[in-house]
Amino acid sequence: MAPKFKDGDIVASFSAKWISWIHTGVAYTAFLGALIVGCWLHYTKIVQNEHYGYPQEWFPSVSATIGDRYPERSVFQLFIALTSGPRFALVTAWYVLTKRADSSLPKFVAGVGIFRTLTCGGWTYVTSTDDHNWHDVFMISYLVATLPWTLGCLALSPQNPTSIKYRKFFAGSFFATLVPLIYFFIQHKVHKVAGAYTTYAFFEWALVLLDVAFDAVTVIDFENFEIVVKDLSGISRGRDNKAVVDKILEKDKNKEVAQVFGNQFSYGAAFDALADVYNGFVFWSILTSLGVCVWYFPLWHMGISGWEVMVMSTISPLLLAIRPFRGFAMRNLRLFHLSALPGLLAFLIKKPELRLLAVGAGVWMSCLSWAATFYAERSQPHRLEARISAFTLGLLASSIAKFAWWTNNPIWPIMHGPNGGWNKVGFGLAVLAILRSTGSSANSSIDVASSRSRKGSPVLAGLGLAGLFFAMHSMLSDSSTMILWVWEGFPVRGPFAVHGVLTFFAMGGGLALGLFYPAFARGWTFYGIGCVGAAMVTGSHNWFGFYGALALATYTMGVAPSLISSAVQHSPAKTFGIGFLLYNFLVLAHVWVVAYAFVPGGPLMREHTDWVVSAMMLFIGAGVFSSTASASSTSLPKGKGKMPNPAARKQRSYYIYVLLALELYAIAVAYLRFPTYNYTPYHAKDKVITAGIWTIHFSLDNDMWSSEVRMRDAIKELELDVVGLLESDLQRIIMGNRDTTQFLAEDLGMYVDYGPGPDKHTWGAALLSKFPIVNSTHHLLPSPVGELAPAIHATIDAYGTLVDVFVFHSGQEEDPEDRKLQTEYLSKLMGSVTDRPAILLSYLVTKPKQGNYNEYVSDVSGMRDIDGSDWDRWCEYILYKGLRRTGYARVSRGTITDTEIQVGKFTIGENTQSSDEIIPEASVAEGLRFPALFRGEGVRGHRYHVFNEPRYYA
Repeated sequence: MAPKFKDGDIVASFSAKWISWIHTGVAYTAFLGALIVGCWLHYTKIVQNEHYGYPQEWFPSVSATIGDRYPERSVFQLFIALTSGPRFALVTAWYVLTKRADSSLPKFVAGVGIFRTLTCGGWTYVTSTDDHNWHDVFMISYLVATLPWTLGCLALSPQNPTSIKYRKFFAGSFFATLVPLIYFFIQHKVHKVAGAYTTYAFFEWALVLLDVAFDAVTVIDFENFEIVVKDLSGISRGRDNKAVVDKILEKDKNKEVAQVFGNQFSYGAAFDALADVYNGFVFWSILTSLGVCVWYFPLWHMGISGWEVMVMSTISPLLLAIRPFRGFAMRNLRLFHLSALPGLLAFLIKKPELRLLAVGAGVWMSCLSWAATFYAERSQPHRLEARISAFTLGLLASSIAKFAWWTNNPIWPIMHGPNGGWNKVGFGLAVLAILRSTGSSANSSIDVASSRSRKGSPVLAGLGLAGLFFAMHSMLSDSSTMILWVWEGFPVRGPFAVHGVLTFFAMGGGLALGLFYPAFARGWTFYGIGCVGAAMVTGSHNWFGFYGALALATYTMGVAPSLISSAVQHSPAKTFGIGFLLYNFLVLAHVWVVAYAFVPGGPLMREHTDWVVSAMMLFIGAGVFSSTASASSTSLPKGKGKMPNPAARKQRSYYIYVLLALELYAIAVAYLRFPTYNYTPYHAKDKVITAGIWTIHFSLDNDMWSSEVRMRDAIKELELDVVGLLESDLQRIIMGNRDTTQFLAEDLGMYVDYGPGPDKHTWGAALLSKFPIVNSTHHLLPSPVGELAPAIHATIDAYGTLVDVFVFHSGQEEDPEDRKLQTEYLSKLMGSVTDRPAILLSYLVTKPKQGNYNEYVSDVSGMRDIDGSDWDRWCEYILYKGLRRTGYARVSRGTITDTEIQVGKFTIGENTQSSDEIIPEASVAEGLRFPALFRGEGVRGHRYHVFNEPRYYA
């Protein structure tokens, strides 16, 4: 064997601390040098942003300093290039210092360090001006890699109290700075607060200084670490320099951090955890798809269709009451999980009825499989914990996938290639995940009774599961659900879509709390916190209500391990069977609060979301009572969640790694999705407002496909600057907990007001606008008998002129008294705005020039019909005042929905007189014309109809 070291003459030697000093000095020179040069040469330019300049903004951001202008950009790029050499040397020296034969963590940290260095070069030399997308990709990658680099360096830090103290200080300060950084960025970007960007810039510079300072601590660690250059290769390694985590293990092997993270990394075990979590993701994907597929049928039947019975597909665990069948299921878990996959293959079926049946079969087998899986692991707490972790992390993964796909799950059966589905990939990964994650279970060979006394009540445990599953599905299966519960319109006073990442943090934190502190998680104090959170999100709005949402998310995920662990001590038919049965009733009640006009006995539940939430928390409370009684069983940890053996400790760590990876991915998605607010109308030079109204039928097309992409294409090609969407509230289990407006707003570049939220019990009204929405108010119009009628009253800034836009959905034809009261309310509301131009985009349920029409178009409202000669209308109408109407068109619905698109063109200016004289298109300026794309046969089923062409007015 060749010797590890060879004798030779020493050419040079130096302390490794100089690598750190050079790295720190050159890095600070790069940033501070650019700041000094920029302030000296271009001060007023680099403090200018899209809203304000000097003196409101007086300190430049990092990005404005280093990327916008010569020569400061060149100063930064030169010195950051010089930093690269010391940087690679620092990462290498750190790896050599911390390398241990029994751990692969140093290799991982070194890899992350190299990756950060390369991505730093990416966002340095590809500025946002050069290529905004690639600049963001490199920047996001760098920021995401910061977390594992920081935590890895802390874990590997040699036993030096001084360096450990400084690392903790700089790392803690770095992550703490992110909170005010995000806050002031939102104040600047969303609220347009003068001076907010300057404050944001200080925190941004603090991040840079802290990031470099964290790595500068290596000066202390490298103090006695010498680099020697010989004429024959040789390198010095610190053989006996043990890391902090080693010392912890030697001192106290029972400490919890050491138990979980102090083990050698195994890629096989990591893949096992990933497969397990993906199997949980598949369960939640199939379960959450059932409701939206069922919803298709009452939509088209305008009432109960009979297919609603498929909601009961979840009660399959009742079959586990049959002992031979239960034993068969426990011995064949892989077969049962594979038999649930028709729920993913349903997208191949074109006929909606058969597709629903396939999804129902998938839900039936999936619920049965997971109930049997939990029960099979009941005698092995660490294996049971792994399954529960996979189940709950599967929900988190499903919600994050929807966050990345604008509230659609890419493997749902309403998705396919044309609308962004990843169904084939999802199915292939599901097969691989099931094959890997469903090996033999603890009790797979025989259905043995638990040797422990079964304390607690199976009925109460079943009630707890019902409340838990409903809370997870209704509140946490989409990150925007509770955000929209507290949404109150413009100006923004609460969270919006990208703040869903905070919900993910709460969910992850809750799960970790439930695993590490099970006694607290199943306790009544934590239950009280959950109840307070549920009350806050139900009864309050804006940020205060959202704080309650975060508390509820934390509690729901935190209590899940205790409730499921308690339930498996009893017959799965009694616990999971009863749980899913009662969960179904909560799902139905969740719909009846808004659909009361279409179901027998519905008026009893009218507008009583508070009843549903109260029942949910009472059910969970029943489960907590049973879990507390079961805690004396040795299967449930009584204090901290200390694992019984090293294998169990190692196993837990991989699920925590998966959790951290999911959170990092969510952060990256949130960064990419943050709105830019730099939107431009289609024909700004002509001061045109092109406004449309469309009833989108809950974003399900005639063939049961999600229709957002096709809607986006139609709105873009019609060049709509303002569009009202009706029947747009999809934030219920039965509708898939979706939000179409997120995709449309972000893809089209528009401001969005979701309208009255899900807690307002309407079918929804939303507004999209290329113009800034200065203010918006939500209204629930009088509806003593029928369904609630939603309305939005928004004020937009159109070319410097404030214009009021009303979006309104009237009550049904069967309720004439409701529609009369609503007409009076809205007419007075529109008439009260006498000093501003206004547009009504509406669904009125009346014939032209008859009945209620004569109050909408009257001296009370002050509104005019866009075309009084159009007799072929019943539902959709566009009214206006104070603007010059120049055009009107009706566009066929295609196969997207059951209602056409109506479009009007208006101009802003001194001339607000509209003539009823129809003129040829040739007489109209180019910017005032409707797109020719929709003439004749049109495109994708959309064409000008009724008049067979647009109408233009003198």
